[in-house]
Amino acid sequence: MNQVSLDSSHSAARRYRGRLAPSPTGLLHIGHARTFWIAAQRAIENQGTLILRNEDLDPQRSRPEFARAMIEDLRWLGIRWSEGPDCGGAYGPYSQSERRQHYLEAWRRLREGGFLYPCICSRKDLAQSASAPNDADDEPVYPGTCRQRKDVAEFTEPAGMNWRFRVPDGEVVAFRDLNLGGKQYLAGTDFGDFLVWRRDDVPAYQLAVVVDDAAMQISEVVRGEDLLKSTARQLLLMRALAQAGLGYAAPDYFHCALVRDSTGARLAKRRDALSIRHLRENGMTPEKVVEMAAEMAGWPQ
Repeated sequence: MNQVSLDSSHSAARRYRGRLAPSPTGLLHIGHARTFWIAAQRAIENQGTLILRNEDLDPQRSRPEFARAMIEDLRWLGIRWSEGPDCGGAYGPYSQSERRQHYLEAWRRLREGGFLYPCICSRKDLAQSASAPNDADDEPVYPGTCRQRKDVAEFTEPAGMNWRFRVPDGEVVAFRDLNLGGKQYLAGTDFGDFLVWRRDDVPAYQLAVVVDDAAMQISEVVRGEDLLKSTARQLLLMRALAQAGLGYAAPDYFHCALVRDSTGARLAKRRDALSIRHLRENGMTPEKVVEMAAEMAGWPQ
């Protein structure tokens, strides 16, 4: 069985660059507070730079009022960043809706390298693909219905079709998480061919995150443990893009325990009662929010 692995030892020589990457599709909740606080503290501990990226890929769900709220709420928590949509920087623009050309170039390289194919299946997958997946709504393993299409070369633009990345079935994708230790997933079994571009001409989460982390020279990604499987997918994308001539280097990964409610349910943006905005409007201090989030992350899963 083939194996692709991530060796993080090269990262020690790199300048530390971390990132916060919220999506403006609702108010940030206490789980976001926990993850973004950890990301900010790791940047401080490593004497590095913290970047804010507005992941507003999905035009149907992203709202400017939520983008403003996430910046206000993160600043209220005491989190500070050096680059972002509100303050600029050398690696902008910092909103994904303004970075289309970066994604198009990656799509073209992957298509030309034979890593992608057009797909007409699964509206459910299409609806989810612009947002970060999690354990509850992760893409089902694709059965390969459109895998043998012969018309890939006919497409010069991605619009009008769903585009999937062809995973190497049977290959183990292994990496060492800085928080959770060694992890590995089997391509074709734990996950299948995944979406990188939607038929309504919107890049999918997996592709956009890989492209942006590379372009912004992110050295460490801090995010929730529900995205562990996405890390395996993204490592395959990075390897393919490197083979296609873009030279993408993998960052280190630090996956945080999820914050759950007292029933063990994963928090969602629709739960306004646990949004940062609701808690601050009800008199809770930033310190108390961070403390509460840490306590909830330790609850039984």
